Amino acid sequence: MSDAMKEKQSSHVPVRPDERLARLVRLAARGFNRALQLRLQTENVTFGQWIFLRILWQEDGLSQRELSDRAHLTEPTAHTALIKMEELGFIERRNVEGNKRRQHAFLTRKGLELRDVLEPLALEVNDAAMAGLSKKAQEDLRHALAVMIRNLENDEQDAAARGVRVPPTKGNTEN
Repeated sequence: MSDAMKEKQSSHVPVRPDERLARLVRLAARGFNRALQLRLQTENVTFGQWIFLRILWQEDGLSQRELSDRAHLTEPTAHTALIKMEELGFIERRNVEGNKRRQHAFLTRKGLELRDVLEPLALEVNDAAMAGLSKKAQEDLRHALAVMIRNLENDEQDAAARGVRVPPTKGNTEN
């Protein structure tokens, strides 16, 4: 085994058998994000821009509020990202339906063409993350995560029905 391989093996995050699932999911998500950021930077696209591009590739012409809702980000964050994306020529913002106040984001040709370049990078990240997992293990993981997400959404809805507001999570790094 080469020294580089030994170094790579020894630098992994140790996982205790009793490790909290929330921490493992957070670390996995951080790993996914960082791996994708490494690839996106080769195309001079930020992770935030990627989030909005993915949404617009699915449904072009959304308002800033609709984009921020779908991205689970604040409107000021969406506003800043959209201004930069417009400067880069990925989108154009314009009013629709006679509404002078609300602008909608529309992909430009450049923004549309980025899909063919960026989506393969995201697939690379998924392949890297799933390396060593059988097809069955991958299916089980997808199913388990979908169930967990649904359960946590239901838990949040139940809390909201009781009048409990979700506190901001900014700065909260441990569950």
